[in-house]
Amino acid sequence: MNDLVTRVSENVGIAPDKAEKAIGMMLGFLQREAADGPVARMIEATPGATELVARFNGEGTGEGSGGLLGKVMGAFGGGGVMALGQQLMSQGLGMGEITALAKEVIAFGKEHAGEETVDEVIDSIPGLRQFV
Repeated sequence: MNDLVTRVSENVGIAPDKAEKAIGMMLGFLQREAADGPVARMIEATPGATELVARFNGEGTGEGSGGLLGKVMGAFGGGGVMALGQQLMSQGLGMGEITALAKEVIAFGKEHAGEETVDEVIDSIPGLRQFV
């Protein structure tokens, strides 16, 4: 996963620790929201992805914190892509950085899991394709 963290940090222009957390949050989102089969194949094929999902899954979502955002998003079925955007913005990322992050994570996933698998993941989440 160091390759992806370095790639995101350099190409998006964010600190490595922030890149690592954002990648973990994004992968955790994919794991929660995408079709089980394709996303499991993508995460398993992407070096270090399983560990990042375990470390950052649920972070910033309000899960377990009783936070207002978590309650509001829960009332609307988790909030989907927009909720992820809000979570990443709460970590200090702007929309341009979030879009660039998504594109890097997806490109890296395609390099390791294959384009067909990653496209299945993208297509299983409403609204995701417009960001990647």
